[in-house]
Amino acid sequence: MFAKFFKKMNKNILYILVCIGLIFTSCVPIKDLVYLQNKDNSDVSTAVNSINAKPYRLQINDVISISIKANDPKLVQIFSSSNQQNEIGKNDVSLYFDGFTVNDHGNIRMPVLEELNVVGFTLEEVRLQIEKRLMEEYFNKEASIFVTVKLAGLRYTVNGEITSPGTKILYQEKLTILEAVANSGDITITGDRKNVTVLRQTPSGTEMHSIDLTDIKAMQSPYYYIQANDYIYIKPLKQKSWGTGRTGIESLTTIITLLTLVTTTFLLLKK
Repeated sequence: MFAKFFKKMNKNILYILVCIGLIFTSCVPIKDLVYLQNKDNSDVSTAVNSINAKPYRLQINDVISISIKANDPKLVQIFSSSNQQNEIGKNDVSLYFDGFTVNDHGNIRMPVLEELNVVGFTLEEVRLQIEKRLMEEYFNKEASIFVTVKLAGLRYTVNGEITSPGTKILYQEKLTILEAVANSGDITITGDRKNVTVLRQTPSGTEMHSIDLTDIKAMQSPYYYIQANDYIYIKPLKQKSWGTGRTGIESLTTIITLLTLVTTTFLLLKK
């Protein structure tokens, strides 16, 4: 009698252990959800010492905003488009549509200066190029020419296990990958934060790199700062394919439902 009792107890304990094991293996652990963890307990000041990001080099279809100023505004009025002459009411959206687009030949067309080759150049190099031509061909030092060149919107795409996938445009000069993720509603629970893929278009071709956002050392990656036209892909965790649930409660509910279904089927067949 006691042998049967213990045998039955062992079976029950085994079932309970199996259920507990399934719950713990199917739900996503906290350590896979927290960003920028100091995993090796190193000095934080050293771990977060981010590297200098490479300056962005212009590509075909980029849109840039060019502003030319001088002591006497009338001197440079001819070098600006009609929409750019009036600074009042100018906003980021209008700059995007009224800026200068890099054409298929890598050039932009400006009033008076006409065609300028800018593809593969940084924004600073374009600024110096414009200033040089203005000073050599049209002005002297007394004119105090001041040129500003900016991207008319930083465009990037996020896809995969993200709350709000799609192409985004932010009007700022620098953007981290964490800011890009936050702007898209954050990575879902079943998204792999340890293996985020970044595809980057460069004049020499496409670069691909993986970055672990749960490690504080991600701040040292050259891909920590997003560049224009970057494509960010969030892969799914293996827990998603199991379909048992994203949390312990969801997993427990799924397992109980399955056990109930199996028990009911067994009883019906036994009758």
